[in-house]
Amino acid sequence: MTLLTVRDLTVDLPGAGRVLDGVSLDLSPGEVLGVVGESGAGKSVLARTLIGLTREDPRASVAASTLTFDGTDMTRAGRRAWRRLRGSEIGLVLQDALQSLDPLRTVSAEVGETLAVRRVARTERRQRIVTALHRAGLHDAEARLGQRSGELSGGMRQRVLVASALVGGARLVIADEPTTALDATVAARVLDLLRSLADDGAAVLLITHDLHAVRRVADRVAVLEAGRVVEDGSAAHVLAEPAHATTRALLDAVPRGPKPPLRPAHRPRTPILRADAVTRRYGHVTAVDDVSFSLEAGETLGVVGESGSGKSTLARLLIGAEHPDSGAVSRHGTPRVRLVPQDPLGSFDPRHSVGQILRLSHRDGAPSPEELLRRVELDARLLTRRPAQLSGGQRQRVAIARALAANPDVLVCDEPVSALDVTTQAGILDLLLGLQEREGLSMVFISHDLAVVRRISDRVAVMKDGQVVDSGNTEDVYANPASAFTRELISASR
Repeated sequence: MTLLTVRDLTVDLPGAGRVLDGVSLDLSPGEVLGVVGESGAGKSVLARTLIGLTREDPRASVAASTLTFDGTDMTRAGRRAWRRLRGSEIGLVLQDALQSLDPLRTVSAEVGETLAVRRVARTERRQRIVTALHRAGLHDAEARLGQRSGELSGGMRQRVLVASALVGGARLVIADEPTTALDATVAARVLDLLRSLADDGAAVLLITHDLHAVRRVADRVAVLEAGRVVEDGSAAHVLAEPAHATTRALLDAVPRGPKPPLRPAHRPRTPILRADAVTRRYGHVTAVDDVSFSLEAGETLGVVGESGSGKSTLARLLIGAEHPDSGAVSRHGTPRVRLVPQDPLGSFDPRHSVGQILRLSHRDGAPSPEELLRRVELDARLLTRRPAQLSGGQRQRVAIARALAANPDVLVCDEPVSALDVTTQAGILDLLLGLQEREGLSMVFISHDLAVVRRISDRVAVMKDGQVVDSGNTEDVYANPASAFTRELISASR
């Protein structure tokens, strides 16, 4: 029996116009349906609409010839009916773990909210929260209950969101980019968890830009473009023999193979940035433990590892935002080192226009804001827009332009493409490679995605528990990993 039936779903949003246009889909218990598409295709609006959140905005227009959940007509359902379904019958894993958790609430309060509303006894509630956290792949769940989101890594926050959707025993789980901030091994466990939920009888709607995730767990796939379903069918057939140009473009954009040969701007191949036995502690936790490497002019060092392995702490040490407890970060000559952050929206002042953001970072001799946008392949007309008015790919390009405004020699890129669809991601990677070729930039590229790191890096360092457990030429490390952990990462990413 079909659990969810949608026919001719249309959604108009204020300021955005028609976001979904005639979407139809079915989802049965025991099935995983993958929904893929570029940024702006309407994927997240579909997720919010199917849980009744779009209707919360009185200015939004939502219409469908059929929208039923377990045989109940939801086209006429009011707020109370939708609220009864959320958490207990339909669980939602939100896309943005960095913004979706309340920084003032504990993990226990976040995950247990549904159970508290249903007045589940405190003892039972605690046990179910711990079980959900374990199922979502969060280790030491008991120790995490009293922590708040600011004390967790990005991957840990994402797992808390997954646990929030699982704790109520929902029959339909809508997962909106559930592996965005996760490394390959944890992402694989979360995807296997979603598959196991379906195998146990739940229906799963997996919204993702990760075609590897769809291939791994989905039974069927629907491809969205500009709010319309342009292709759907069995995942195996659609991914092997795509019929629509959008599907083919998504598949073609998946990063494959090694870094292409470049002809970088002439610079002597000398070390420009070094880390010598760098260690950083937070109380009893050693986030970075005796890490050493050197970065040459014009090359890219990729840094990979699990969430919480110390990658972002290392980034802060390299740009001088923090200082090591022991060891040293040294710069040869006077290179400027700038950060391209993981979360551009969170790093921009929402009150500022793009032009103001670039002018605030401008250094003497740097290009004009108009020229900076040209260098990152954006139209100068965007200078008057604010960050919230940009797409995810546009915001990431503005973040790169802001870093370029300081005339940097080294870019430290901390998960710069983790939240982007594959075509936008490919565009950002090509942009960075082009900048490196034309201007001889050096980069430290931090990512949980091994395929992305392979595509852009000359050398790679693999981190685990704050230490570098594998390093060397990228192709050598991928072909002959020295540590069991690296072998596990490579296996999980295939």
